[in-house]
Amino acid sequence: MIYIGIDPGKSGSMAIIWHTGDVEVIPFDKTAYINAIARANETDECKCCLEHVSSMPRQGVASTFNFGENFGWCEGILDAFGISYELVRPLKWKREFSATSDKNTSIEVCKRLFPNVSLKRTEKCRKDDDGNAEALLLCEYARRRL
Repeated sequence: MIYIGIDPGKSGSMAIIWHTGDVEVIPFDKTAYINAIARANETDECKCCLEHVSSMPRQGVASTFNFGENFGWCEGILDAFGISYELVRPLKWKREFSATSDKNTSIEVCKRLFPNVSLKRTEKCRKDDDGNAEALLLCEYARRRL
């Protein structure tokens, strides 16, 4: 079984826990997502948690539209590859890990659960990325609950 977690959005990420136990974290990139999902789909059965998001107060119209567009694109790719997925609200999956709305708690929990996985967006980054951490926690949620 292969598990996938997706934190949608331009600063989101996708994480995959392969049937071998290896972990892959991919910052948002349409081509990289398609290639990784295709590899996963041909290897083994996949289950996915996609964060079910909505607009936030005081969020601009253009950013809300872009965010929704990315969310829909992620749903479309999963549907196109026939990968079953569950939409999970942030409150629900964060409760599983005792994480709060503070993005730093997601990073800390992720570091405890996956100490050998880099959460940096690129090799040049100095700071861990909350999008990478949240995608990996969504992936772990899928492994535990689906």
